[in-house]
Amino acid sequence: MKREETVDYHIKSAWHAISRMYNQQAVEEGFTTAIGFVLININSKEGTPATKIAPLIGLETRSLTRMLKTMEEKGLIFKKADPVDKRSVRIFLTEEGKSKKERSINTIMDFNQQVREVVSDDELNTFFGVFEKIQMVIDQINGNEVNKPIFEL
Repeated sequence: MKREETVDYHIKSAWHAISRMYNQQAVEEGFTTAIGFVLININSKEGTPATKIAPLIGLETRSLTRMLKTMEEKGLIFKKADPVDKRSVRIFLTEEGKSKKERSINTIMDFNQQVREVVSDDELNTFFGVFEKIQMVIDQINGNEVNKPIFEL
């Protein structure tokens, strides 16, 4: 089987192209795609427990810890003790963080709109159905439960 005939080749090459595109736009805003995904997953009003963020975006805890430190240094987030569980820390967005989150969401929405202009609803439904089945295969191989979405827009 040629690599162009494998499922993972097309997924990986498409994701790398999307990631490069997102990174180019993020760099113009002074951050990275990874930071954008973290921002998207922080509740703008209530904050988000630090322990909940890494699983939402598929990062190791130690990688997220470094990223949160960078984000705090850049003035995108601040930390507060959880009012209910004082042992827990909640991450909140600063005004700058909220602005970058909005920019990240708009970038994703713009890309999706452009895709929807060239791909029909039927084609997208088929695409999403195929990816659900691929995820089921991955989950079966890994012995996992079905994964939840990374984020909702």
